[in-house]
Amino acid sequence: MTSFIQMNSHKDILHPIRRWLEGIEIHNSKLARLLCKAIPAQCPFERDVKLFGHIFFHIPPMCKLNPLYEEVVGLRFKALCYLADECGEDVTVYC
Repeated sequence: MTSFIQMNSHKDILHPIRRWLEGIEIHNSKLARLLCKAIPAQCPFERDVKLFGHIFFHIPPMCKLNPLYEEVVGLRFKALCYLADECGEDVTVYC
């Protein structure tokens, strides 16, 4: 009987999607701008819930639970680099 760890190390069902996302090259300023607008710079779910001016509780960022988080953030970084390096745009509007 094979263990769960051995089965996971041999088969990553998201591997093709990871490779596809990592292989995307940015050569179009419209696509780069769209990616920079669509992929947030920070996790949109992280919040401090305040009650009467005091922090009642904190909701931690849950974006890192996304199994494709690193690849999506890398794609956003590629788009930002393309706009800054190739197009000479000011990318601070996307930060």
